[in-house]
Amino acid sequence: MTIFQLFRKISPFVKPYRWLVVGTLFLTIIGSFLAQVNAHVLRYTVDSISSLLADGASLAGGYNILVTISVILLSKEIIFALVQFGQKFYGEKLRIEISRDLAQMIVEKILTYRMAFYTSPENESGKLQTRIDMGISSLTRLVQNFFIDIMPLFANSIAALVFMFLANVYIGITSLLIIPLYFYIGKLQAKKLSGFRRRMRTYRETKNNSIISLIESITVIKSFVNEPAEASKHRNIQYNITENQMQTRKLSFLFDSVKVFLEQFGVVAIIILTAYFVLNGTMSIGAIMFHILLFNNVSAPIRQLHRIYDEINDALIYSEGFFDIVEATQEQEQGGNIQPENIQGNFRLNNVSFRYPNGNQALQNVTVDIPANKITALVGLSGAGKSTLINLLDKLYEPDNGSILLDGTDIREIDTHHLRKNIGIVLQKNHIFQGTIKENIKYGKLNATDEEVEQAARKAYIHEQIIQLKNGYEADARQLSGGQQQRIAIARLFLKDPAIIFLDEPTASLDAIATEQIKLSLDAIKKNRTVIIISHSIAQIIDAENIIVMEKGSIAEQGTHEVLFAQEGAYFQIFTAMANSLNIDKINRTMGE
Repeated sequence: MTIFQLFRKISPFVKPYRWLVVGTLFLTIIGSFLAQVNAHVLRYTVDSISSLLADGASLAGGYNILVTISVILLSKEIIFALVQFGQKFYGEKLRIEISRDLAQMIVEKILTYRMAFYTSPENESGKLQTRIDMGISSLTRLVQNFFIDIMPLFANSIAALVFMFLANVYIGITSLLIIPLYFYIGKLQAKKLSGFRRRMRTYRETKNNSIISLIESITVIKSFVNEPAEASKHRNIQYNITENQMQTRKLSFLFDSVKVFLEQFGVVAIIILTAYFVLNGTMSIGAIMFHILLFNNVSAPIRQLHRIYDEINDALIYSEGFFDIVEATQEQEQGGNIQPENIQGNFRLNNVSFRYPNGNQALQNVTVDIPANKITALVGLSGAGKSTLINLLDKLYEPDNGSILLDGTDIREIDTHHLRKNIGIVLQKNHIFQGTIKENIKYGKLNATDEEVEQAARKAYIHEQIIQLKNGYEADARQLSGGQQQRIAIARLFLKDPAIIFLDEPTASLDAIATEQIKLSLDAIKKNRTVIIISHSIAQIIDAENIIVMEKGSIAEQGTHEVLFAQEGAYFQIFTAMANSLNIDKINRTMGE
């Protein structure tokens, strides 16, 4: 990405604040001319004092000069301070507001993307976080550099060049020739460092992703006493980052040295050339200081550019990753525009196949009917495709081939938000958001009253435990046990009251008493709804009116418990294994006693 491409991409975010830009530009123009006042005053002072000394005037004769330059310089400094304040304030305001808009825009954007975007190896949470954080930081620094640093410096430089050309064309040309040479070296520097900067971006993404993974896996790491191995992995990442940084700094210092030499060469050239014109009588003595100060204003961007240039190139590199996320329009969910008034929940899958972004073939040529207002159990070994099937029914993913009909309508044509409003999901491990218990339950219905929240908690058999907590419903939900958090998730389901319910091992993390209580609650909410349940619980499976047995992403069997058990096929083997794992014979003997 070039700097011009980047400005085109960021210009829509600057456009709403065009009056801030206009105000900043206006102050920049004023400031650029005020910055030249010192050079003119110094030339006037040196020439005036030289004339007085040549005429043999006394100190009293110079008071007028001192008063004049004092008034001019003090007035200039007061005005210049006000101009700089306004310029920096408006520039900073522009930076902050654009930073806010970029952050909000990227959040709104990624919320529209399909699950496939998040499950891609290239979009792991740590990598996404690095791209977003570094992208916003670099882009806002670019705005800051342009409106607060670069623009004033170059405005000063242009104004100084104009005065130098007006004073003497040859000196103006000499000053002007230094600039393209400097920019050529800067461009060469950027080209040489671009590979290092891209590698650094990759290293930083890997590092952040590894740290997040380490924190999430800390229990397993400690239980297997693998702290040294994990430390070694991160040591290698840090070593790669360090080596890349050293190579980057080495090249930067080399190019910076050449730039400093060019700048000093320009100063020497200006001094020699101006001195020549003074000696041949073309210029006054004051012109020496005049042109040196003006050249200082010309070379100011050169002196600052070695600092700003790195940040600009960082912005170019990190903005690539940032705008890759922003412009991933192919990852956006396909919404549809049909909003059925009464969703029953009659699903029909026709030759559905699906492969995850990592290449894993999860479903293959699945054709099956899931009747409305009945309980359907998905049974199969781990990896058979049960959870994937639910994800497709909820439009979290889209099938690669085939179609899914809901009440006779292709779900791709149904409005996604409308569909999900009619679906409730309880997973094996439900996410608890940072916040209170009440806020987490209300996530099922954001405008729910406190009475509705309490009623939902009662149905999920968690109310009594909540009121025993120090802060009750205002307690931190993340401090609850795994089983309690599961019941919070089930309370959300009661509050949402959907027409279709997906249950993926809903009682897996509950104790036996809680499982029995939740089963009673789920039995109540299952009535007159379409329920699809994944469970290894015999009690949940036997209750199902329709059982679908899956093997390696395909449908092996379908029917009622009695029919499938009598067939002594795949379902018979799975059910028998479940029963044996419970030691049914000993339980029966115990109960018989």
